[in-house]
Amino acid sequence: MSTRVAIVTGGSRGIGRAVAQRLAADGCRVVVAYASNDAEASATVESIAAAGGEAIAVRTDVADEGAVDELFATASDRFGGVDVVVNAAGVMKLSPIADLDLDDFDRMVRTNLRGTVVVSRAAARHVRAGGAILNFSTSITRTSLAAYGAYAATKAAVEALGLILARELAGRDITVNTIAPGPTATELFLTGKDNALIERLAAANPMNRLGKPEDIAEVVSALAGDARWINGQVIFANGGMA
Repeated sequence: MSTRVAIVTGGSRGIGRAVAQRLAADGCRVVVAYASNDAEASATVESIAAAGGEAIAVRTDVADEGAVDELFATASDRFGGVDVVVNAAGVMKLSPIADLDLDDFDRMVRTNLRGTVVVSRAAARHVRAGGAILNFSTSITRTSLAAYGAYAATKAAVEALGLILARELAGRDITVNTIAPGPTATELFLTGKDNALIERLAAANPMNRLGKPEDIAEVVSALAGDARWINGQVIFANGGMA
């Protein structure tokens, strides 16, 4: 991995930060793409540097094709190319479908779906042979919990995208997989949930705990590295949640 370059969207916090840190620890030079929080993005880059890795942060609207083209150009100019792309940027707004605020829905579609398509399109054009494209879904597409309908819909579309893109890249030695985490202890997940709900979700898998961002980063590390025979798959990383 020491000669590989990784772009991680949503890399300033949560799962994205853990992924950026893990790929840097694996030897990748990392481009941390983030939406707006300069301080958190800087903190991610600084943590990687403190551990002996190399990273830069690039403010990027993942749904803006011009911004994403600039992101890939920056990665190539700074590090010589792109080998791994991780689409970890995401927005989650919970609501029963009957009460859904359509502005919230549009925001989720723009980031979760359009953003993944825009970044995947650029990745399909620029990732080098031997590389990997990793998108993010959610285990909610399987568990179908109430209030997650609109969010799950955006992520189900991401799952459909992955296998098709993997087939379209046939012959180029580029894998495309989708990771579907279960409940994971991040700000995105914990916001708005009371302790009783969190405890109930933590008990929903045989490990009897919430996932940690580092658990998900470990899956990314394998799929971005030596796990070349896994392609076009949705990997449910949820501790055994039904």
